[in-house]
Amino acid sequence: MNYPEWSCGRFQFGLERPLVMGIVNVTPDSFYDGNAHNDLPRALDHARQLIAEGADILDIGGESTRPGAEPVSLEQELERVIPLIEGLRDSGVALSVDTFKPDVMRASLAAGADMINDIYALRMPGAIEAVKDSDCGLCIMHMQGEPKTMQEQVHYDNVVVDVRHFLQQRCEAIVSAGIQSERIMLDPGFGFGKTAAHNYQLLRDLQQAAVPGYPWLIGLSRKSMIGHVTGKPASERLIGSLSAALACVARGAKIVRVHDVAATREALDVWNAVECGVSE
Repeated sequence: MNYPEWSCGRFQFGLERPLVMGIVNVTPDSFYDGNAHNDLPRALDHARQLIAEGADILDIGGESTRPGAEPVSLEQELERVIPLIEGLRDSGVALSVDTFKPDVMRASLAAGADMINDIYALRMPGAIEAVKDSDCGLCIMHMQGEPKTMQEQVHYDNVVVDVRHFLQQRCEAIVSAGIQSERIMLDPGFGFGKTAAHNYQLLRDLQQAAVPGYPWLIGLSRKSMIGHVTGKPASERLIGSLSAALACVARGAKIVRVHDVAATREALDVWNAVECGVSE
């Protein structure tokens, strides 16, 4: 499916090739890289390395949303996120902030962020108002429950239908509030209130879960669904993550959100050569 350019703050992205979003967690408890970049100098170094490796977008997170994660205060999240945005806003790539708090959204956009990546799909009171009058890109995700308890009682009548219905409702509500559809990406929410069986059914039928006119942004890098198949811990899930990313791209994903930018960029370069050809 062809899409118009995606509006993302200071950037306009054509979607003729898949884009790579590099993950920059400034948290002590993220499931894979928790505490690895949990201060400003290390986070800045990591972000710059991801840019050098070919990231098109950086996704900055100041609060872990892994299953069972404890929430953090507004003040703590701002202390983690805002200095990183300020340090990277002239880096030449788009900056996304992974948050569901309206006050963090406002402060991040004021500091120079180009995108808001919201696991709650702008359902928190004041979230739509926080982004409405900006030109930021938006990622709207499906999640059943909330991070602390979302894996405890997982149930769907049909995960593909349920995810599509939820995302379609959210798109309608957000556009009705005055936000341009060209700013919106959708995320099916792999691992967010879903079993391994749900995740793989959703990945297999990703095209059936799509809402017409809205591109996919996919995040499954090193997640437990990879370990469920390979039997390996998060630190050893690179090959599985690359395979899953290519499976998503084959089913229409336009952005892949990953920890391993260099390896993903290389895999996608070969993918693009197969699909589009190369010069002699």
